[in-house]
Amino acid sequence: MVVYLDQVFLLNFVVDYLLLLCSGRLAGEVLCRRRLALGAAIGAGYAGAACLPGLGFLLHPLCKVGAGVFTVLAGYGGSRRLLRLSLVFFAVSAAFGGGILALQLLGGPGLTLGNGVVSAPLDLKVVLLSAAGCYGLITLVFQRTARHSPRRELAPAVLTLGERQVVLTALMDTGNTLTDPVSGRPVLVAEGEKTVGLFPEGTAPGPEELRDPASALERLRKAGLRCRLLPYQAVGVECGLLLALRLDRVRVGEEDYGPLLVALSPTRLTDGGGYCALIGA
Repeated sequence: MVVYLDQVFLLNFVVDYLLLLCSGRLAGEVLCRRRLALGAAIGAGYAGAACLPGLGFLLHPLCKVGAGVFTVLAGYGGSRRLLRLSLVFFAVSAAFGGGILALQLLGGPGLTLGNGVVSAPLDLKVVLLSAAGCYGLITLVFQRTARHSPRRELAPAVLTLGERQVVLTALMDTGNTLTDPVSGRPVLVAEGEKTVGLFPEGTAPGPEELRDPASALERLRKAGLRCRLLPYQAVGVECGLLLALRLDRVRVGEEDYGPLLVALSPTRLTDGGGYCALIGA
């Protein structure tokens, strides 16, 4: 059997990219295409290296698992859903491998799976066209699914305070259970630096004040702003405080929440930059 290294790399790059894409969509994670491409490149590089003479040890199950873990870390490292994403990625990969083996048993031509490496006795142009078709189909399926899953969608959030207004991209996050302890209503969490437009000129809290919200509370109240401290818990934070500002109106997508608290996060909510606000779905 003749193996063309460039085709092995390209085909496995496309397959790994689609697997990462499916995993992210199923787990409700915001996608960063460049990171997905990096993860796919790592997976494809492993597949190509495993075909080289003298590197047969890479086919050991522990090496395969390690390559999968590094692929997920490159694509979604830093995500709060990393464990879920890893499990989904391995489940989707197993399903994909099972599908290829089923086609092989049925005697169908096309993709083959040997020692965990995907290959295809096809012309490179056919491989690229097939990959593009698969990508389009998967994207269409998940877009239709997302329309029926509002718990995992991004939506524009319009924040209004008096005559001032800012528009942010918010994630409807089922894992965000932060609520107002007084009213029990949900709280919108937003990156503090993105909400500067809500404050009168010169009154917006800086990064240091957001990290120590108690120091800014009195100053903001004297400026006539309705602020308070909001306790919260998160991964690695047993009991923390966020500076919260009561807004006149918050609208996320098609839903109008009316007056609502917005908690100002001193750090970014995602490393991918896909959204800068969270609200419980």
